[in-house]
Amino acid sequence: MGSLARDVPWRVRYSMAMIQLDSVGKTFGTRRQPVHALRDVSLSLGPGVWAIVGPNGAGKSTLLGVALGFFRPSAGSVQVGGLSPGRYLRRHGAAYLPERFSLPPEWPVRSALRTLAALEGVTAEEARARAAGALDRLGLTEYADRIVGSLSRGLNQRLGLAQTLVAERDLVVLDEPTEGLDPLWRVHFRDLVGEIRARGATVLLASHELAEVERVADRAILLDDGRVKEILDVAGPDGPATRYRLDLDAPADVLAVAFPDADPEARPVAVTVRDPAELSHRLGALIDAGGIVRAVIPETGLEDRVRDRLEGGT
Repeated sequence: MGSLARDVPWRVRYSMAMIQLDSVGKTFGTRRQPVHALRDVSLSLGPGVWAIVGPNGAGKSTLLGVALGFFRPSAGSVQVGGLSPGRYLRRHGAAYLPERFSLPPEWPVRSALRTLAALEGVTAEEARARAAGALDRLGLTEYADRIVGSLSRGLNQRLGLAQTLVAERDLVVLDEPTEGLDPLWRVHFRDLVGEIRARGATVLLASHELAEVERVADRAILLDDGRVKEILDVAGPDGPATRYRLDLDAPADVLAVAFPDADPEARPVAVTVRDPAELSHRLGALIDAGGIVRAVIPETGLEDRVRDRLEGGT
């Protein structure tokens, strides 16, 4: 996909949309000094892991807040599961980890999770089982009788992730979820997200940790100055894809011979292949059909791709 002009909303359409934003704007401040946190954002997000990335002040947390109904949009409309965000949350709920997660410091860890599980309307026995499962999954069983205020930053973050597990939700929203996690628990976090993805949930994840995003997300929504600049395909759980940008001279019908999924209007043309051998085979077919290849440019990691887009590259 090529980047769009800043005044054109990015639209992606899926048949099973959990989150639908149409021309959404959000303005804070006063009429004399408005702060435009979101500008004409249109998105349709279905099941899978969607990362929200971008520089500080790009609108990432505001987008999460609008999707969860914390903020009412200043313009446009938002639906979650076909309902207004507030109505959806009242009926179905969402698993949510805020950027600065905290519980009352005097609460014991095990009791805290049992209390949160009980809020789901389950029996006391089921609440205990759910709390025990979450403690085990996040490696917190040995800390279960400690009070929340005694936990380290990393343990508190793991507790925040544990509280998202006491109820299975179709919508999971995670704001900077790996903040404070050590390298081992970042690996466990990837496994956890994979399990949530496997049950068909829609995961919305905001993060500055682009290396982690690249390991867990299916697509990354790049925000800049409140606008969706581009949606980037990400390697995700199946391992790194091999992406290239091709500078070539080939009519649309010739390009389609070798790269039927490529955008014939894009320059350079973005393509994804399994490995260099497939690339060579397809380039050979392109040349045989009359195409002229000027350059083959390998795509770099997500961090470099984001930097390239923000600095005005293609």
